[in-house]
Amino acid sequence: MDIITVFKVAIVAIIEGITEWLPISSSSHIMLFDKIVGLNFTNEFKEVFLVVIQLGAILAIIVTYFNLLNPISEKKSYKERKETWELWGKILVASIPAGILGAILNKTIDSKLENFIVISTTLILYGAIFILLEKFIFNKNKKAKVQKINEISYTDALKIGGFQVLSLIPGTSRSGSTILGGVLSGFSRSVATEFSFLIAIPVMFGASALKILKYGLHFSEVELFYMALATVIAFVVSMAVVRRIIAYLKKHSFEIFGWYRILLGMLIILCFILR
Repeated sequence: MDIITVFKVAIVAIIEGITEWLPISSSSHIMLFDKIVGLNFTNEFKEVFLVVIQLGAILAIIVTYFNLLNPISEKKSYKERKETWELWGKILVASIPAGILGAILNKTIDSKLENFIVISTTLILYGAIFILLEKFIFNKNKKAKVQKINEISYTDALKIGGFQVLSLIPGTSRSGSTILGGVLSGFSRSVATEFSFLIAIPVMFGASALKILKYGLHFSEVELFYMALATVIAFVVSMAVVRRIIAYLKKHSFEIFGWYRILLGMLIILCFILR
């Protein structure tokens, strides 16, 4: 076991735990880190590793929202338990578009779209979209029609699922596309942010399952240790920051993330030009 590799794995997990929940594309940050520092893994292990460690981040959402997501809690009334089952139904509906297209296009995405040109382009493009939406649409002081998460309809959920499809393109940001989709659909920032995080649960579990089915887990004990370590660190970091991130995204403009995405996209282009 290499202590330098352990350190790199820990850094990647920290990046994942923070950036997964911000609209800035976690995959772009990890790609840039890999380009600059280098993860000395086989391509097969790296593909599985970078998807499976997301489970640590998503487990933090499950723990954070456990009461909201628990449909059999004895502390809830019959009506509240019914609403919880309905919420799960909406989460699953919102996951259908990306789930189906992700399974169909998985090989194409891996072979054709996982490159610095696509990632840098989507970073810059959506960064510009974030800025324009904030300047001309979101700041119109228009009252959101959906103020509580149980006010989301199945139609709304499917619509957000459509926005989540955009995140299949590397560099887009799953949280960014779904939060923006929610706000554009009339959700308050609070509801859009929370629902975005909740619908990540089936999608990210599904993505991990696809990679494991594709490659299996026939890796060395050291590689499995790296994967387990990164998953745990991603969970701990997400637990530490997710409520702060949620609070920030509820109240603040996306404009700063737009500029950040543009700068990151330009940095990625520069790094690959100078390689």
